[in-house]
Amino acid sequence: MERVSVTVHTEDPITLSGVVSQLRMCPEIRVLDAADPEQAAVLLVLADSVDPEAVTLLRKLHRHTAAARIVLVVSRIEDTGLAAAVECGVVGLLRRSEATPLRLTQVVTSAARGEGTMPADLLGRLLDQVGRLQRQVLDPRGISFAGLGAREIEILKLVAEGRDTREIAEQLAYSERTVKSVLHDVTSRLQLRNRSHAVAYALREGLI
Repeated sequence: MERVSVTVHTEDPITLSGVVSQLRMCPEIRVLDAADPEQAAVLLVLADSVDPEAVTLLRKLHRHTAAARIVLVVSRIEDTGLAAAVECGVVGLLRRSEATPLRLTQVVTSAARGEGTMPADLLGRLLDQVGRLQRQVLDPRGISFAGLGAREIEILKLVAEGRDTREIAEQLAYSERTVKSVLHDVTSRLQLRNRSHAVAYALREGLI
């Protein structure tokens, strides 16, 4: 069985020593020096809360080790901290009171497989936040979570059907300039190469 390489990050040296000792007894895990996070499959971050210092650390790790998965063990977490953790690339979240060696190993190995882990009540809170964001911010602007508005989706559907700019403009009662502008905005905003790439993106996201 291939062992999961892990680095442990915390400001508390006592906590660091205890967690590293626990993990080294797990045959599924290989603990690396925290100075080499680029070599790890999973980055384990320990914090009391998702405060500004923890967010700074999470962002730094996420920015410089894009291929690694981040697991956060935290003593307490508020809704704002939960959202911040997800924005910083955290895929596994565990309360410190629940972080037994067995549970910690399970969360770390799940993260290495690309699976997310979160306590059920925190997942419910996160989904509530997502719902509020959709209702209060995105819906009034006609935008989906995939970053496309209703008009953009409508135009991409017609592009996917093989319609050219003139045909799309006639069917939707837009000017050709408007159609071109919408497609340009989509490809620029989402960093897509061309119309075909935009259609492929919309198909992959299940929007058309």
